[in-house]
Amino acid sequence: MDIIHLLPDSVANQIAAGEVIQRPASCLKELVENSLDAGATRIQVLVRDAGRTLIQVIDDGKGMSETDARLAFERHATSKIREAQDLFTLRTMGFRGEALASICAVSQVEMTTRRQEDETGTLLEIHGSDVIRQEPCACPVGTNIKVSSLFFNVPVRRKFLKSDQTELRNLLTEFYHIVLVYPKVSFTFVHNDEILLELPSGTEKQRIEAVFGNPKRNAYTSAFVEVKTETELVSVRGFVVKPEAATKKAEQYFFVNGRYMRHPYFLKAVQTAYSGMLPNDYQPSFFIYFDIPPESIDVNIHPTKTEIKFADEQTVFQILMAAVREALGKFSLSPTIDFDTRGSIDIPMPQNHSVSRPQVTVDPDYNPFRTRGTVYPDKAPKGWESLYGGGETRNDVIRETRNDVIPSSFHDEASLQTELGIGQERPVWQYGGKYILVPEVNGLLLIHQHRAHAFLLRALYMEQLEHTQGAMQQLLFPEVLTLPQDEMVLAEQLLPDLRAIGFDLEQLSPDSYSVQGVPAQLGTRSPIPVLQQIFHQVRERGADTQAGWREQIADSLAESTAIPSGRTLSEAEMRDIVTRLLALPQYRITADGKTIVSLLSDEEIAKRF
Repeated sequence: MDIIHLLPDSVANQIAAGEVIQRPASCLKELVENSLDAGATRIQVLVRDAGRTLIQVIDDGKGMSETDARLAFERHATSKIREAQDLFTLRTMGFRGEALASICAVSQVEMTTRRQEDETGTLLEIHGSDVIRQEPCACPVGTNIKVSSLFFNVPVRRKFLKSDQTELRNLLTEFYHIVLVYPKVSFTFVHNDEILLELPSGTEKQRIEAVFGNPKRNAYTSAFVEVKTETELVSVRGFVVKPEAATKKAEQYFFVNGRYMRHPYFLKAVQTAYSGMLPNDYQPSFFIYFDIPPESIDVNIHPTKTEIKFADEQTVFQILMAAVREALGKFSLSPTIDFDTRGSIDIPMPQNHSVSRPQVTVDPDYNPFRTRGTVYPDKAPKGWESLYGGGETRNDVIRETRNDVIPSSFHDEASLQTELGIGQERPVWQYGGKYILVPEVNGLLLIHQHRAHAFLLRALYMEQLEHTQGAMQQLLFPEVLTLPQDEMVLAEQLLPDLRAIGFDLEQLSPDSYSVQGVPAQLGTRSPIPVLQQIFHQVRERGADTQAGWREQIADSLAESTAIPSGRTLSEAEMRDIVTRLLALPQYRITADGKTIVSLLSDEEIAKRF
C-alpha cells in the first residue's frame, strides 16, 4: 500500500507560514514591502490589539488587475522574478511569492485594489486560503489590504504570541527597519486609533531625526558625523555618532540596497574604527547604507531576508572600517566651537597670569557606604529610620543584602569576620583603584570592587522588587524622560516594577515621563541615563516575562549605582564589601559570567620567584 501523498495546498501554505509569518511583525513587514515594490509614495499602517485583531496597510501604489489580485495569493506567484538567474539581479524587497499565500493561510484577508487605467477596482476576501468572494468595487488607485484574526485557525501559534506590549514593540521595530531606508516615502503608523508615528517624506537624516529625535531637545542627529565613500565594489554612506556622544544605549542599523540587514562581522568593523575612543561598555550609534551590485550579494539565504551574504566580505569590512575612521578623523580635526566675532568686545587680561591653588574642603567622616546611619549616627539625616524601615543593626544590613543566606551561627559582626578570615588582624589593600586584595590561608584573594558592589546591590534590588520595598527619595526638581514609541510601550509594561523599586514616574505626553522620585541608592545621580539603560537592556535582551525584566532592572540599576572603578576606598569600606560578599553562597562570578573573585594561590606566587 502506498503511503506517500501530496499535501493539500491549504496545509502546505500553513506549513510555509510557520517560517514566513512568525508573528504580527512578520505580517506587517511583508505587506509594507509589497507596497514599496508597487511604487507607493504614501503608506498608512493601521493596527489593532498589537496585530492580533487587525493589520491594515493602505498604499497609493500601482494596484493590481482582477486576475493579478486573485493570482497574488497563490503560492510561488510573483511579479519580481521569472527565472533562477533573476535571483542575482534583485532590486525588489520581495521575490519568493510566498508571503501573501502564507498570510491568507493563517488569517482572514480582505483586499481592495485598482490600477490607474481601470475604472473599477477588485474586492477579494479569503479566509484560511478559501476564497469567500471576488467582485468589482469602487476604490482609489492603490491597494488596501486588511489582515484580521491572525492565526485564527492555528490556535497553538496564537497561544505563543507574547503580550500586546511586546508584540507592539516588535511591530514598531520592524517598521523602523523599513522607514529608515525609504525616506522619500511618507508613512503613518496608527495603533488602536492613536497615531504613534507620522513621518513625512524627506532626507535620510530628516527621517532618522523624525524617528529618534525629540523636538523639545537638541536635534538627535547633531551628535552624528557623515560617512561617505565610493569604490568600484561598494558605496558606503550614512551617519556615525561622535565618540563623546556614545552611550550604553546604541541605535545600530545596516542597510544594503534598500534592505535592512544584520551583520555581526560589519559591526566589528565599526567597533574597530572606534577603538580607543569609547569608555568600557559604551557602544556607537550608527545608520549605514550600502549600495552594491546585486550580483555581489545573496539575499536568498533566510526566509526573513535579514541575513545577507557578501561575495567579498573581507574587502567590504576594510572599506567600511576605513570610511568610519575617515569620518571620525575629519570630525576630530574640525573646530568644535564656531566663534562669531561680530559685536565682540575687548576684554583686558590681567598682567599676572599665575593661578592660585583651589581650596577644597573635605569631610573626613563622610562615608557613602553607611547610608543607614549606623557608623556615624551623629551625621545621619533626620528621619532615616522611616526611610529604611527602622533602626537595623549591622548584622541586619548584612542579612538584607545577602538575602537571608548567612548561617544562623553568625550572631554578630565579630564572629562573622572570624569565620570568613577577614577580622581586624587581617589587612586589606586596594590596588589600582579597581581591586581589593585580601590575604587568605592558601594565597591572596583578588576582588573586583565594582563587580562585587554591583553583585551585592543586585541581590538587594531583586529582594526589593519581590517585596515592593524600594525606598524612594523625591526630587526637588523633576526631570523629563523622553523615549521613542517602542520604548514608551515598554515603559508602560515595566512601570509597576519601576515604582516598586523606588522610581516615581508620571506620564507627561505620548513620548515622555516626568521623573519625580528615584531609588534612595541612586543618590545625586541623574535618573535619566539609568532609566534609558534599563529600557535598552530589557529591549535588547528580549525579556518577555516579569521575572526576566526584573532581573534586567536589577542588573541595570546595580551597574549604575555601584562604586566605579578607580574610586579610592577606605579600609572600612573595603572590609564592608568583602564581609558582605563572602557571606553569599555564590559570589565568584556575575550573572553574565564575569569574574568577581579570583584566588592567586601560594603555588602561583612561588612560581614567580
